[in-house]
Amino acid sequence: MSWKDNLIKIEPYVAGEQPNKTDFIKLNANENPYPPAPGVIRAIEQFRGGSLKKYPDANAKPLADALAKRFGLNRENVFLGNGSDDVLALCFRAFFNSDKPVIYPDITYSFYPVWCDMLRIPYETIPVDESFNINAADYKRSNGGVVIANPNAPTSIGRGLDFMREILDANPDSVVISDEAYVDFGGTSAVPLLKEYENLVVVQTFSKSRSMAGMRIGYALGNSEIISALYAAKDSYNSYPLDSVAIAAGVASVEDEEYFTATIKRVMATRERLTNELRGMGFDVADSSTNFLFAEHSTYRAKDIQEYLKTRDIYVRYFSKKRIDNRLRITIGTDEEIDALIAALRDYIR
Repeated sequence: MSWKDNLIKIEPYVAGEQPNKTDFIKLNANENPYPPAPGVIRAIEQFRGGSLKKYPDANAKPLADALAKRFGLNRENVFLGNGSDDVLALCFRAFFNSDKPVIYPDITYSFYPVWCDMLRIPYETIPVDESFNINAADYKRSNGGVVIANPNAPTSIGRGLDFMREILDANPDSVVISDEAYVDFGGTSAVPLLKEYENLVVVQTFSKSRSMAGMRIGYALGNSEIISALYAAKDSYNSYPLDSVAIAAGVASVEDEEYFTATIKRVMATRERLTNELRGMGFDVADSSTNFLFAEHSTYRAKDIQEYLKTRDIYVRYFSKKRIDNRLRITIGTDEEIDALIAALRDYIR
């Protein structure tokens, strides 16, 4: 037996292509095209570097308090981590310790099976329907946990509170995670259900709607027992997950609701314009509740379109996966970036 036999053997998550250049239009990572709130920039610029010699607040209490106030919760209902991926990984570790399989859709965020494989969690995927909708009735089965991305990725489709309530009512003995990375762009958050369902966890991020993907801030909302389990999992391997600069910047972002709202409206307006343009060019485009579109052309192959756009220095996301291998995921960029995309697509179709 070789030491190589003991190395981890899993298929890792693969992010969108990151070209080794600076002059290109990046529409393949679902980043916000606009900068974070002005207060965030000030908080970073005015941060006292000398204080970095000390460890940050272990539980990021200033930011937890700011989020608790925004959502009408208490500090003990908020958990902070290094982006929602870090938070979700801890959720899988803390909540899914049953012999029964965790269940989630077959078309959804592709990190879920990676965590299951790494942590040796049994899982089953449940097919979405032909319109890529998640049907709540399909989740009325024995399981060790439920994970629903709402709005879902990469399909961009969001569902309402009645949908989440149906899943929660059917699964009182399992932790149900509502993964809401894109909810601010027109989705419906399950936060109002937290006071009704003790087994609900809502996970959100600063990476999309708050334009802070480079800062890595994610959080979970839930009852105090749920949150305590997350802290137990976190403190078992890293008791200081969020750094001092991120805490200060996060608080500044939460305190500027006006900028937050204005930026979201700007992205949504561009999304509507691009949706109409794509449909006019023969694309089937799902109604989006996210900062991206999920599109398929009636004549041209998605892979061919993606490769052509790359020759114009425009990068969109293509998935070589069953059921969605003829669709593109297109992030909403600035109006200027979207104008360039539309012009390139028109040239390709002509």
